[in-house]
Amino acid sequence: MSCQEIEVVIVGAGQAGIAMSEHLGRNGISHVVLERDRIAERWRSMRWDSLVANGPVWHDRFPGLEFTEHQPGAFASKEQVADYFVAYADRIGAPVRSGVEVKSVRRKVGAPGFEVKTSDGDFNARYVVAATGPFQKPVIPAVVSEAAGIMQMHSSSYRNPGQLPDGAVLVVGAGSSGVQIAAEIQRSGRQVYLSVGPHDRPPRSYRGRDFCWWLGVLGMWDAATPPRGAEHVTIAVSGANGGHTVDFRALAEDGITLVGRTEAFEQGTLHFAPDLRRNIANGDAHYLQLLDQADAYIEQNGLDLPEEPEARTTLPDPESLTHPLSELDLAEAGVTSIVWATGFVQDFSWLQVDAFDANGRPQHQRGVSSEPGVYFLGLPWQSRRGSSFIWGVWHDARYVADHISIQRSYLAHNDQHALVPGGVG
Repeated sequence: MSCQEIEVVIVGAGQAGIAMSEHLGRNGISHVVLERDRIAERWRSMRWDSLVANGPVWHDRFPGLEFTEHQPGAFASKEQVADYFVAYADRIGAPVRSGVEVKSVRRKVGAPGFEVKTSDGDFNARYVVAATGPFQKPVIPAVVSEAAGIMQMHSSSYRNPGQLPDGAVLVVGAGSSGVQIAAEIQRSGRQVYLSVGPHDRPPRSYRGRDFCWWLGVLGMWDAATPPRGAEHVTIAVSGANGGHTVDFRALAEDGITLVGRTEAFEQGTLHFAPDLRRNIANGDAHYLQLLDQADAYIEQNGLDLPEEPEARTTLPDPESLTHPLSELDLAEAGVTSIVWATGFVQDFSWLQVDAFDANGRPQHQRGVSSEPGVYFLGLPWQSRRGSSFIWGVWHDARYVADHISIQRSYLAHNDQHALVPGGVG
């Protein structure tokens, strides 16, 4: 099979890859988008059935196309989001090749560019963009062994409560996935234990504006780095059932038992860290801080937005918070399954270039890697807080495409200069 020549290979046809294709196309740069599955496959096959986007459709979209079938404040389902990216790819004429897995990328020896080996032939590319995003390899902590006889699954494999055996369920993780899955399982009639770690808990909306709007006008989407010590703190926010503020006390009032971080397992008993009250208190403090900042912005700018004193009302602390469990005998509690909403790690084993630190993390500045010609897109905090969101990755892609254009201009200048006899720099 012959080797195909292409200027840019984009690996991945999710939101990052499609955004990258749009900006390269606008700049007249030849490229191909290689996707091992379908466009936006992770939205379809690595999410639970009832998932909706966590941002309203007026916000979580690319600038060039709206979700026309929704009201601006609605939340699109996972299938609608995937269909949106398919439609967008068609709209911009993105050269996507589905069903093509990239096996390896290596720098060429004695020549510029990279060798890209795939399941459908090889490519020679001057530039490579890794647009596979942050959700690559599900993480299940090595806490409960398979010998325990408990069904365990990652949230990326969870679809609905019908998958789980009869009995109580432990959900580990207090981010958006964990709280939504726990609530859904509880509504199905099961006893649920929710293991709550450190988290940020913004209001879904406040004084008539969604939290996405508040983070925008308060400049928080543009934060370049996470607060010190909060690099891995998850965000508890939900677009489910029309969107609502995550309230752990309300979850407990509905029957969910809150516990601290899941630490260890021995002889059939799970042990929890004594941090539940602190984690809830820190989440409350983050919530109230955002309300204070919003109130100050309204006053400073003279906005006529309705007051919302009830947003500061707190439900009584539940028993599971005032007297938290330190351990749980799974058999005695009837727990037959665990859902680990514990996130993902990145897997760039196919990208065999000098673009990673000693721990395997990408080395880059705003997506421009330490390996000339290699770029990353879709990473958390790639350039700002908003980089992981649909609109944020679009803007990051524009920056990366501009960088590629600049590098091409240098190469073009070099080629033209070589034609001038005796030319000097």
